[in-house]
Amino acid sequence: QVQLVESGGGLVQAGDSLRLSCASSEHSFSTYAMGWFRQAPGKELEFVATISARGSATHYAPSVNGRFTVSRDNAKNTVSLEMNDVKPEDTARYYCAQARGSAGVAHLNDYDYWGQGTQVTVSS
Repeated sequence: QVQLVESGGGLVQAGDSLRLSCASSEHSFSTYAMGWFRQAPGKELEFVATISARGSATHYAPSVNGRFTVSRDNAKNTVSLEMNDVKPEDTARYYCAQARGSAGVAHLNDYDYWGQGTQVTVSS
């Protein structure tokens, strides 16, 4: 069973930056794509960003494209989400997830393992 542990959430003001991290217990971490999703109160879980297994390809939701950057360190089994110019609508619980394959994917059904999430709250 793979364990994913997110960290870095908190309360920030609009326009601030925040960096989320996710540590994985997967022994073959470098062979799986990773993703970030978020869920705001009363809303469905939505895709945020994904990165391929080797880190060569990334894909973002239109709402965060240009503001968020996903990256990974396969030597440390970690994936990160750099969030810049955050907005109140970015307020949500953020989850990292491990995909079933090596290519980055946007659909939550393509992910097998999920972390417990970390809360991000952006005040206006």
